[in-house]
Amino acid sequence: MHIGTLRTVMYDYFLARQHGGQFIVRIEDTDQARLVPDALEGLLKTFVKLGIDYDEGPVLQTDGSLVEKGAFGPYIQSKRLDVYRPYVEQLLAAGHAYVCFCSKERLEEMREAQTAAKMTPKYDRRCLGLPADEVAKRLAAGEAHVVRMKIPEGTVAFDDAIRGRIAFNLSDVDDQIILKSDGFASYHLAVVVDDHLMQISHVLRGEEWISSTPKQIVLHDMLGWDMPTYAHVPLILNPDKTKLSKRKGDVSVDSFLAKGYVPEALINFISTLGFNPKGDQEIYTREELVKLFDLSKVHSSGAVMNMEKLDWMNAQYLRAMDPRALAERVRPFLEADEVSMDSERLIKICTVEKERLVRLTDIKEKVGPYISLAPYESSLLVWKKSTKEEAVSILTNLIPVVSVLDEATMTSLALIEAELREYIEQNQLQNGPVLWPLRVALSGLAASPSPFELLWVLGREEAVRRLETALGLLQG
Repeated sequence: MHIGTLRTVMYDYFLARQHGGQFIVRIEDTDQARLVPDALEGLLKTFVKLGIDYDEGPVLQTDGSLVEKGAFGPYIQSKRLDVYRPYVEQLLAAGHAYVCFCSKERLEEMREAQTAAKMTPKYDRRCLGLPADEVAKRLAAGEAHVVRMKIPEGTVAFDDAIRGRIAFNLSDVDDQIILKSDGFASYHLAVVVDDHLMQISHVLRGEEWISSTPKQIVLHDMLGWDMPTYAHVPLILNPDKTKLSKRKGDVSVDSFLAKGYVPEALINFISTLGFNPKGDQEIYTREELVKLFDLSKVHSSGAVMNMEKLDWMNAQYLRAMDPRALAERVRPFLEADEVSMDSERLIKICTVEKERLVRLTDIKEKVGPYISLAPYESSLLVWKKSTKEEAVSILTNLIPVVSVLDEATMTSLALIEAELREYIEQNQLQNGPVLWPLRVALSGLAASPSPFELLWVLGREEAVRRLETALGLLQG
């Protein structure tokens, strides 16, 4: 699922939930040449990862099998070929379509010549006037063919729910193939038939499909059906205003999840890209977006993918998260690096570090000091305004202080800090010369969490061991 598709999906979702309608997942796979193995399963897994529920469509079971829910199935177009065939025959019988036997090579030569002559490339209708008996004879002989719709003269128009009135001159529209040589209906026929039979009221899709709309308007007219409401969602752009595409980087939803963005932030961000219900609010719950969504207020121009804003928004969600829930979110990223940790320690780390996380993957850079002591030079233990001898004295006196902290104190970050600050005050010491060597001894780093946070996460025994190691390094 492309990140732009997710935005369209969410607009569909908000619209359906807001009006008590049905949100439908339909798999449009009639272009078998572009079929990707396991793409359908991957798509449905993405819906699960994002927590997006839908009312009709294919459902992936835990055993990997597919079932469907809804009264208008199948919801996979490649399983609906028998549904489309009668409408092809109806269009042929009414003179709205015709059989075309032109080879791929001839069509390519024709379009090259038209392009060279600065003409709009379109089928020249060579097969439109073939006698019926010749068509029947060639079909009986099994000759390769397609079925094309016969585009009428004139103009057509529709009211786009985002862009307003859009009109087309049909002289610029090609005689679209509606039945391909492999027996599959084309996208254009399949979606028109399915929208009608599935009682679709609104179709939301990317703006690149605007040029397809006149063909579908004509098909609706030919079949005597009312059109659904179309809304063409604008493109998502790179910072240089070019189209956000896979050629510019991995822009699938799964790639964003793998980079450590949480579904809630990703959905919030992408849903408000080109549409923001309130000028003074950035963070929305899904329920708020359902309530506030207004299709007519979606911007018609492209929206730039602002990664800095996505990072900021993701950080807001991580900071608001319960540490226990956050621990469950970050664990898979640690396990992918073969880092294992007991739950209570990981929860404490998340409590300490969540204000400093931007993405879930950042946890991999944060856990190091809590797992093992990094090698460091003894000079790092000396506060900038202090001496090595003073650092030895500070650590010598701190070890018994830390070793006698009781269990009640060790369960509370606030109590640990209070105990140590009271020790500093009672002994008329300064914070820097005490807290600096304590923090370096516990982390092995020049920049790390506070000594109180480290002590709370590491526990008394591990803290004492690290302090003794530091003392030995200074004396050594």
